Amino acid sequence: MPRDLHPRQLRGFVAVAETLHFGRAATRLHIAQQALSRDVRALERALGTALFHRSTRSVELTPDGRRLLPKVRRLLALHDEIATAGESRALLVDLNSEGGVETTPERVLAAARSARPDCELLARFHGGLTDAARALVEHRLDASFGRFAGLPAALRAHLVHRPVRLERLAVFLPAGHPLAARAEVPLAALSGHPVDVCAGNPGTAEWTDLGLQLFGAHGLEAAPGRERPVGIGEFAHYLVRHGDPVLTTVDAPAVAGGVVRPLVDPVPLSLLGLVHRPGPLHPGLAALHAAAAELAAEQGWLRRPPGSWLPREDAALLGAG
Repeated sequence: MPRDLHPRQLRGFVAVAETLHFGRAATRLHIAQQALSRDVRALERALGTALFHRSTRSVELTPDGRRLLPKVRRLLALHDEIATAGESRALLVDLNSEGGVETTPERVLAAARSARPDCELLARFHGGLTDAARALVEHRLDASFGRFAGLPAALRAHLVHRPVRLERLAVFLPAGHPLAARAEVPLAALSGHPVDVCAGNPGTAEWTDLGLQLFGAHGLEAAPGRERPVGIGEFAHYLVRHGDPVLTTVDAPAVAGGVVRPLVDPVPLSLLGLVHRPGPLHPGLAALHAAAAELAAEQGWLRRPPGSWLPREDAALLGAG
């Protein structure tokens, strides 16, 4: 008998047992079907018995699976009872970067706070989802926002993702840059102007991956990696000192000495999501989910413009959401 059974595996077993369908069970749990199948197989190996009869057309509980199901339900009920003892604690929410009230994460957080004033939602600013994802896995953070597709697979396997918004990409430009006078910057106009994609910052690997995909697909060049500063004021000095365009989104906060110009022809997009650990939702986390869904529906955040560019992995997550 194994010494430890992970609640995630047990929840996966119950979801499959109740739906008798791996796809529907994965949707219920907000995880990928492949991850759910992996968890169920790991549980079967740990217990030394098959829990399901699988075929191309059906999934059925084995006798051992039927005997185990009520015991697992009781165990998870006790686990949830213990877990909810912490519902009164503050929820730590990473907003990725400190800016203004118009950023997507801050709008979602403001709506969640308004809907659930009884929940304490505390903002943090990790500067990149890769760094924040490590903190999530280590239980040092409860939720974050960012581009899930670009995270290392080892981190994605321990987290769940909800699509929130397709964000248009843009570039920060020093006010004196040759392209700064344009209202919009066609991607082709960046030829000869290497773009900073945070290649020197391992904490934002998901953003670097996005930039390299975008510019690689359009025959453009990324700027060499440099250590990026923290804070709006320091970034303003960085932008003017190095002079390179910097990849950002259209709702990026204003920076002294710089301008934000949307990218076009085609319009490039990034899928921003809400990311957290699987398991029972803290009331504050449930409020974030509800706020994200409501804003996305009202504002059309997840409608993809015709002819836009989006990485294949992001498009797959958008379809799964």
